[in-house]
Order: sequence, then C-alpha cells, then structure tokens
Amino acid sequence: MSNFSHLLKLDRQHNEPVYRQIYQRIKEAIVQGTLLPDTRVPSVRALASEVGVARGTVENAYGQLIAEGFLQSRGQGGTYVSAQLRDAPLLPLNIVGQPEPTITLNHSLSANRGMARPFQLGLPALDVFPRAQWGKIMAKQLHHLTATSLGHPPAAGLPALRESIAHYLQLSRGFSCHPSQVFICAGYQSLLDLVVNTVLKPGDCGWLEDPGYPATQQLIREAGLIPHPVNVDGDGMDVITAINDCPQARFAIITPAHQSPLGVALSLARRIALLEWAEQQQSWIIEDDYDSEFRYQGRPLPPLKSLDRHGRVLYAGTFSKVMFPALRLAYLVVPPELVAVFNHRCQLRSCASPPLIQASVAEFINQGHFYRHLKRMRHLYVERREMLTASLERQLAGSVRVEQQAGGIQLLAQLASRLVDSEVAARAQSQGLAIEAVSDWALENGRHPRRNALLMGFTNLTSVAETDLLVARLAAVIAAIAEG
Repeated sequence: MSNFSHLLKLDRQHNEPVYRQIYQRIKEAIVQGTLLPDTRVPSVRALASEVGVARGTVENAYGQLIAEGFLQSRGQGGTYVSAQLRDAPLLPLNIVGQPEPTITLNHSLSANRGMARPFQLGLPALDVFPRAQWGKIMAKQLHHLTATSLGHPPAAGLPALRESIAHYLQLSRGFSCHPSQVFICAGYQSLLDLVVNTVLKPGDCGWLEDPGYPATQQLIREAGLIPHPVNVDGDGMDVITAINDCPQARFAIITPAHQSPLGVALSLARRIALLEWAEQQQSWIIEDDYDSEFRYQGRPLPPLKSLDRHGRVLYAGTFSKVMFPALRLAYLVVPPELVAVFNHRCQLRSCASPPLIQASVAEFINQGHFYRHLKRMRHLYVERREMLTASLERQLAGSVRVEQQAGGIQLLAQLASRLVDSEVAARAQSQGLAIEAVSDWALENGRHPRRNALLMGFTNLTSVAETDLLVARLAAVIAAIAEG
C-alpha cells in the first residue's frame, strides 16, 4: 500500500483538484507499464485512508478511470487494471514528457427550417438558450464595428474565436493545441469538405461506422471517396476487423466518445489499435466529437485526440448541438505539421462563417456564458430524457425497450421483433413525428446485421403532459401496424 501511495505523489498546493491528480497519476502508471493489466489496486476506503483524502475523492478518480477503460470493477472482488490492456501496447500520453504548445489568450431552428418537430434529432433545447444575453453580445459587436472589420475576414477564422476554442479544449476536453491549429468552418459539411480537399483525393478508401451518420456517407461518396463499412458493436467500431479487411484505407471517420447512432464508446484497446494503424499506414483519423459535452454519468470521456502522439487525428467539433444550429459554426483541430497546408487550402476557399457570428461566439465563451449554459443543459437533459423514458415504458411496454446510455441528446429504443423500425419510423413521420429508424443509418453496401431500433430526440420536450401526448401518438402508430 505504501508503494502505491508513493506512486501518486499528490501536490496539495496544486491548482488541479486532488481527485484529478489521483486519476492522472494512476493513468500515467498504467500507460508507462508501472501498473500491469490484472493488477489489483487498493480499495476506495484503503487508498483514501492511506493518502488522507475523502472516499468520494478516490471514488471520482476510480470512476473516471473505469469509464475510460483503464480500470475495471469486479464487484466484491475489487478493482483491477483492465485485463483488456494485456495485448494492447499502450502509446505514451501527451502528458508524459511531451511538450505542449503554449496557448495565448486574447479576450480583445427546427426541421423544415422552422419550428422543431417532435422528437427531432440533433437539436439542442432551443427554448432555454439565453437569447437575451446572446442578443446583447451581438448588439455590442455591431455597435463596435470598425472600418477594418468590414473588410475581408481571416480565411481560417477570427483569431479571437480560435483562441477561445483552444482554451475551451484545454479546460474541458483534456488536450492542448495552439490557436493556429484551429480552423473555423461553416458547419460540419463545410468542415468535412475542407478535410477531403486538403489531405484526401478521389478514389481513396476509408472506414465509416456501420451504422453511421447518413450525411457523412453521402458527402464521402459525392467527393469520389470509397466508403468501407465497419461494424459497430458494444465496444464501438470493430477496428481489428477493419484492419484485417481493409488495411490500406487512407482515412477513418469515427465518433469514439458517443457513437452515432448507437451511443457506445470506443474501448481503450480499440482506440490504441486505431492510432497504431493510422501511424503505420500514415492514414488519417477524423474524430467527430459531436455531442460529448453531454455526458450524464461522470466526466465527459477524453477524446481520441488526447492519446494522439503521432499527429494522425483531425478533431472536429461543432456549436450546433451546444448552442444552436443556425450558427452554422464548426471547428477543426489539425496536427501542427498540417497547419501550413490547411492555411493554404483556406486561402482558396475562405471561411464562410460571418465574422460577426464568430466574434459573438468568442465573447459568449470568454464571458463564461458558454460554460454556464452547458452546465444548465446537462441537468435539463437528464430530466427530459427521463421524462421520455418513463412515458415510453408506461405506454409502450412490450413494444420498445429503452437503451440506457451515459450521454447524448437522443434516445435509442429497441423494437420488439414483431415490428420493423423503418416501417414504424415512416408511419410516425407521416403523423408529424420526426422519429428515425436505425436501419436507415446503415451503409448501403454494409454487410452487417441490421439494427431494429428507433432514434428520438428528447431535448425539446418541455413537460410530462406534452411528452405523454407525443408518445401516445407513437403508440397509436404502432397499434395500427399491429392491427395490419
């Protein structure tokens, strides 16, 4: 025990919370091989007593390590370093002896493009966005317009916003980047177009999750690229099978923190295998971190980018799901070695996001409104998800089974075998319900088993009565199908 506590080397004067220090030290020890797979770690009570902290402090650290796959709980048998890591040679983390770029801070909707349809996917809670505060920030930006600000904006995005995003990623997503590595885009489609036209070429083959986001599939095909479907199971994309079937792929597009649409997280062993493949093949990983801010159990999982030692991950984020879609604002973080080539590409295409919007978002972040809004949304979404879950279980028991997920802004409901998700979704849509079938998210040339489940957004459900009414409409659709 004394050897283990010595390993932690806690600094009580450090600004970082103690539980984060415990988490970080254990994680480093596992990565460096000091703690081997299947090694039992001290119990929460024993370690808390040994290092002189509250049990909750150790529980928080252990909980995050378990969520990320470094530790595994075996109930009364204790907590161990994950056995899954036995055959997975770990990559050194950025935090272990790796210099990080210095970050300099400068603080200088609905479907039909109208109101949100019931259960619509991909929308944040539009009713609770702080519109008044946003309006004041926009008005301030307009009031302080200068002659210079009326000219051509920087092609890669406003420096103020790039700096704010870099700071946010360091604080909330666990990796550091220089503002010059951040490129502002007018939405996800624009972002993917930038990647495709900068580091890929027509005819390149790439891995896509199956099932996966339909827009990604369409954009890839329209760009002349060849999608290779990769099955998604309980541990995320099946990376090993992808390597065996299509090792020469030039890219992989993946949602590792919260797979879209199944909601699973990519396991640590598969993350490592994916990074090693990309390094060996000199291929690119496009990490779509589309809604990882909304995790309701523990802290958000760290992005794949935080494990990227060789600069193979291009990290994509968006403000559409954390603020509102009308912003048409996304961002891409590229490795330092690619900054020059992406700058060159941006000079040819320029950033299509209005500078006024960019400046306002930067101010929204810098004044702290963004962080407060995220905190409020996490609590609200737990309530709204529980409302929908409870209503489905009351009214559709025996027809649907809600999958319990750790986060996200949509709900996955498995259908009974007597029902077909595509038929239920089509009938529901004809009744004004924006429900989608998971089977419709499968790749056209995919060879994997079709999932029979429904996808429903819950963020804009505002009351139990409203939720019950909408679920009753779905129940009527299912009843009509059952009657033939």
